[in-house]
Amino acid sequence: MDRIRSGSGVSGPGYHTASLHADDDRWDDDEAARLEHRAQCLAEHEALVTVLGARWGDPQLISMWSAQERMMSGEEIPDPWAETVAGCEYLQLWHIGTRWIALALYLEEGGPGCELSVVVTEIDPP
Repeated sequence: MDRIRSGSGVSGPGYHTASLHADDDRWDDDEAARLEHRAQCLAEHEALVTVLGARWGDPQLISMWSAQERMMSGEEIPDPWAETVAGCEYLQLWHIGTRWIALALYLEEGGPGCELSVVVTEIDPP
């Protein structure tokens, strides 16, 4: 099975990703609206970490720095992690049974952009 894109994310063998809070139209908004969007995204991230933490315990906070470096030096990082590694600094990660649940927060460097996504996979993180 190949990767399949849906309205909310991407699925492939052994994984599914979903965008929970995206700001694709942020460039049409004024600065105040973009800052409000970022604040909402950050609040949703914190709320999800709290709710998931209450259910599954404290998440592992995983830095993506070493995986980003390995990817830039030519190492192949498997999906769904390759796309996730490329865009965020760290993940909130839970290991539940045979699955990994990762909450990824993408912050625009030097700007107000913010996106939140979740990854559910049986593929070990890099």
